[in-house]
Amino acid sequence: MRIPDLREGVSVALDQLRSNKLRSALTILGVVIGVATVMAIASLVQGIRTQIFNAVESANPTSFYVVRYFSQTPLNPDRLPYEVRIRPVLGDADVEAVARTDGIGYAGLWVQLFQRVEFQGVRSQTVTVFGADDHYLEIQGGSLLRGRFPSRGELLGADYVAVLESEIAGRLFGRVDPIGRTVRIGAKPFRVIGIFQVPDNIFQPPGQEIAAVIPFRTARQSFRYDETNNLFIATRPALGVSVERAKDLVTVALRRARNLRPGMPDTFDLVTQDQILDIVGRFTNYFFVAMVALSSVALLVGGIGVMAIMMVSVTDRTREIGLRKAVGATRGEILLQFLVEAATLTLVGGLVGIATGLGTGELIKRIFGFQSATPLWSAAVATLASILIGLVFGLYPANRAARMDPVEALRHE
Repeated sequence: MRIPDLREGVSVALDQLRSNKLRSALTILGVVIGVATVMAIASLVQGIRTQIFNAVESANPTSFYVVRYFSQTPLNPDRLPYEVRIRPVLGDADVEAVARTDGIGYAGLWVQLFQRVEFQGVRSQTVTVFGADDHYLEIQGGSLLRGRFPSRGELLGADYVAVLESEIAGRLFGRVDPIGRTVRIGAKPFRVIGIFQVPDNIFQPPGQEIAAVIPFRTARQSFRYDETNNLFIATRPALGVSVERAKDLVTVALRRARNLRPGMPDTFDLVTQDQILDIVGRFTNYFFVAMVALSSVALLVGGIGVMAIMMVSVTDRTREIGLRKAVGATRGEILLQFLVEAATLTLVGGLVGIATGLGTGELIKRIFGFQSATPLWSAAVATLASILIGLVFGLYPANRAARMDPVEALRHE
C-alpha cells in the first residue's frame, strides 16, 4: 500500500470515529479496558518486584543459609517425605563445623518463631520472632535505632531479653519508652533492650512481619518450633571470599562433620539470596501472566466489537466500494484500506488505554509508596496488541469488502 493510500485509510478511519462518536467509543471500550489493565498490572508487578528485591538486597548480599531441606512451599512437619526424614536436624555440631572453617566469616544457628507480642493488654497479630544473636543486622539488613542487641553473656545464658522492631514497638507502646519495659512473647516475659528497623518491604505475607529478635538459646528452650522449615544456619563468607567458594567450603565441612562418604548425597541444602530472588521473580511472572490472561478477555470483547462496527461500515459504504472498484481499485487495495481503518480504530483505543493505565499505575504507586517506574515495554506491547487486534478482527470485514462485485455494489441502495 502506498503512503498516500495509508494516509487516506487513517483519515477515513478518523472520520468514522468523529461521525459515530458513541458507537466508536462503545466499540473500542473493550480495547481501552484491556490495554489499561495490562498497563496497570505491569506497573503493579514491577512495583512488587522492586520492593521485594530491594528488601532482599538490602541484607548482606553474600549471606546464605544452610537448611535441613529446601522447599519452595513449607513442608508439613507431621508428614515429612522420606527423603526429608532421613536427614539429620541441624544442630550445634553443624554450626561449629561451619564456623571454624577457613573462609567463613560468620555462622550462627537461628530459628524462626511465629508468636504474638503483648504489652499491657495490647497484642499484635501473629508475627515473626527470630531466635538469633548480635549478628542479626549483618545478615538480614536493617539498622539499630536505639539500645543494643544481646550481649555475649545474655546469649550464652539464654536470658529473656528482646530487641523489638520499631513499627511493632510503636503499635504496642505508643509514646511510652519501650527500653527496659517487659513484653510478653507468647506466654514468656521479655525485657526490651533495643529497637531496630527492618528494610522496607510492604509485601510481607501475613505472619511474616518481623517483630523481635531474642537469643537463640532462649528461643530453643522456651518455644516449640518446626525443625525442618524454621531452623537454619545463617552464614557469611569471610572478606574476599566469593559466595560460590564459601558454599563449597561449607559443603565440605558439613559432609566431613556428618561422615558422608564420596558418592553419598548431601543431607542438607544451601539457600542463597539469588535463589530467593529467583523464586520471587517467578512468582511475580506467574502473577503477571495470569492477570494478562484475564485482561485479554476485555481485548477479545473489544476485537469482536471492532469486527461488528467494521461489518456495519462495509455495509454502509457498499456503493463507495463499488465506485472505487469501477475506477480501478484492486482487491488488495480495498482489503488494505479496511484493515488500516480497523487497525486505526483499535490503535486509538490502545492509546486511550495506555494513558488510562499510566494514570492508574501512578495512582497505585502513590497509594503503596512504590519507587519504580512503569516499564516502557508494557506500553510498546499494549500498542502492538491493539494494532494486531484491529488487523485480526478487521480481516473478515475487509475481505468481504474486497470480494464485492463492483456492479452489484453500485446497484446497492
